[in-house]
Amino acid sequence: MKQRVITAVVALIIFIPIIIIGGTWIDVAALVLGIIGISEILVMKKKLLVSPESILSFLGVSVLIIPDAWMNLLPSYIDRMFLFYVFVILLLLLTVFSKNMFTFDDVGVITLGMLYVGSGFHYFLMARELSLTTLLYALFIVWITDSGAYMFGRTFGKHKLAPHISPNKTWEGSVLGSLAAVIICSIFLILYPINSMGLLTIVIVSALLSIAGQFGDLIESALKRYYDVKDSGKILPGHGGILDRFDSLLLVLPIMHLVGII
Repeated sequence: MKQRVITAVVALIIFIPIIIIGGTWIDVAALVLGIIGISEILVMKKKLLVSPESILSFLGVSVLIIPDAWMNLLPSYIDRMFLFYVFVILLLLLTVFSKNMFTFDDVGVITLGMLYVGSGFHYFLMARELSLTTLLYALFIVWITDSGAYMFGRTFGKHKLAPHISPNKTWEGSVLGSLAAVIICSIFLILYPINSMGLLTIVIVSALLSIAGQFGDLIESALKRYYDVKDSGKILPGHGGILDRFDSLLLVLPIMHLVGII
């Protein structure tokens, strides 16, 4: 528990100033986090991080994450998805040159992983680009839902939410955690509005994002369960890996784009 608290404090001391300053600092931070995130999937797949497929996946996820301004350095006919497609094709070619030691299934997992991690961290940058308030809203949704689900689950939890994927989560914790997030984050948006949403819309969107965050957590739990690992990585002692910490956010941020906030 002590190690977990120390890691959290150190991470926040580094993370909070970066999101406040924004700009190049957060661009580089998102790239680093994304590369670490895809590397955790590669390690679960038992791939060497210095292998050709790993290097291509680092480049592919980076193309998805980088801010739009960086893409302006390239010719106008080359867009983000075209570059990503090039890296996917190179991964497919690798199945031929490796004599199928690197398989089509491997390409599928890595491609999906790049989209999952890369898109999430790209919208992380877009949220901060819009305003600090937009990014804080996403973070508060995730943090309050997680903390509420944990505390209420320990106190009132009796009915398991997804026992085969995440045995400690309960329906009581899930519902009350979302309720806490909706109340607090709705008040936050009323005090610090990020667009012209009315109160009812704020409540509905906050509830949707809180539920999405919990699904993001469960998706990553299912991934770890499939590969039979406890944590996605070990970079954060007591907390696991980057995917363990950002799993909810990687789904919340794209949903925020879907509903027109980002």
